[in-house]
Amino acid sequence: MTPEQKGKAESRTRRSRWVLLLLLPYLGLCFPIVYAQSTPALWGFPFFYWYQFAWVILASALLAIVYRKLKT
Repeated sequence: MTPEQKGKAESRTRRSRWVLLLLLPYLGLCFPIVYAQSTPALWGFPFFYWYQFAWVILASALLAIVYRKLKT
């Protein structure tokens, strides 16, 4: 294997590890039975709603992290 091919293979491996972070929002929202409850409430919002909204913010942060890591 040439050094150039080895560098590309390492880059793909590193890339795939960062992309795995994008599975977290999917797994966090995939099973509504876990978070389909009304308590605990936060500022009057049931757990079901603020949990999903928290994942929107967290998913955006994860996308930014993965984007910056893959950009280099």
